[in-house]
Amino acid sequence: MAQTDEFGEELADFVRRVAELKAARSVPADDLPTVLDAAIFELDHVAGRLWPWYETLSSTGPSGVASVDRQEQQLLKALFQRVPVPVALVDRETVVRRLNFAATSFTGVRAGYATGRPLTGFLAHADRAAFRSQAAAVARGEGDRSLTVHLQQQPAVPVRATLTALRPGGEPRTAVLVVLQPADSRVPSHERVPGPAPTLTETTRHAALMDLVDAMTTALLSGPVGDPSGVLERAAGVLHGRFADWVVADVAGAARLSRTTVLAPSDSVEKANDVAAQDPAACPLVVEAARGGSTALRVRPEDPDAFGRDTSGAPVLVRANVTSLLCVPLTSAPGPVQGVLTLFRSGARGAFSMAEAQAMDMMSRHLALAMSAPR
Repeated sequence: MAQTDEFGEELADFVRRVAELKAARSVPADDLPTVLDAAIFELDHVAGRLWPWYETLSSTGPSGVASVDRQEQQLLKALFQRVPVPVALVDRETVVRRLNFAATSFTGVRAGYATGRPLTGFLAHADRAAFRSQAAAVARGEGDRSLTVHLQQQPAVPVRATLTALRPGGEPRTAVLVVLQPADSRVPSHERVPGPAPTLTETTRHAALMDLVDAMTTALLSGPVGDPSGVLERAAGVLHGRFADWVVADVAGAARLSRTTVLAPSDSVEKANDVAAQDPAACPLVVEAARGGSTALRVRPEDPDAFGRDTSGAPVLVRANVTSLLCVPLTSAPGPVQGVLTLFRSGARGAFSMAEAQAMDMMSRHLALAMSAPR
C-alpha cells in the first residue's frame, strides 16, 4: 500500500506540473521552445517512470489496489489528452493510435479521422519516407530521433517532430510517441492559441479610459482654441477627480514656464495655494519634460524633491502624499513644447498604469494642437 501511496504522490506532482505547463501557453513566442522542452521532459517522465511503475503495481497489487490503479490509468489517459503540447501515439508503421486535443488543433485533423490512418499521410510528400524510416528505427529501440517535417495543410511552416519509444502495458510491441512543435517557434496563424480573455476589471478600466478620451475631446471641441491657458483649464477640469487627485498645468512662454492651473482635493486648499505659487523652473520633472519632450511615469517616487518644494519649503510630493504621478509634455511633433501637465494620485488610489499613460500621451497631442491653433 505504501508503494501505491508513493505512486499517488508522484502522479499528483506530475499533474501539478502539467497544470503549470498549461498555464504557460501564453508565453511570448520566443520563449515557447523552453516550455515545449519541459513538456517533452514530463512526457518522458511518464513513459520512463510512471507507466512502468503503474504496470508493476497492477501486476502485484490486490484487487482493491487494482481498482484504484484503473482510475489512475484513466487519469493518465486524460492527461495525455489535455497536455498543452501536440502529441500523437503511433505504431512502427506510423499508424495513429491516439491524437491529443492539442495535436488535432495543430494539424487541423480530427482525432476520429486520424486514428487508424498513417501519420505520414498528413505530411508533405517529400517528408514521408524520412519520417517513416525514423519511426521504425525508434520502434526497434535505436534511440530517440528528431527531424523537421512539413504538414500538408501548412507546407511553408517547418515543424519539429520528436520521436521517442513507449511500451504500453500489456502490449508486445513498442509504440512511438511523437511530439510536434513549430521549428521556428511560430504557430500557424490560423491555429494560434488566443490570449486570455480580458477580465471584468480590465474591461471596465478600458471603458473608463474611452470615456475620459471622449470627455476630453468634447471639452476641446466645444471651447475656443488658441488660448493656451483656457485650453489647459478646460482639460484640467476634465482630468481632476475622475482621473487624478491633483492636476498641475504649466504653460511654456517665450522666456519661461508659468503655472496657470492647480486643482487639488477639496481638503487641500492651502496645499494647492502653495503649489500654485511655486516656480515651475524649480520642479525638476517639469523642466525635464519641457526640455526633452518625454512623458515621466513614477510609481511611489523615491526622490521627494522630484517636483521641487512649495512656498512653505516642504517637498510637494511628500506634502501631497503622492503615490504615483504622470508628467506629460504638451507637444505635437514637429513643434515645440506648448506646456507641461502633471497629474498626481495620492493615498489609497491605484497607481497610474502604462495604458493610462499611453491614453494621456494621446490626449496631450490633442491639447497641444488646441493650444497652438489660430484663434
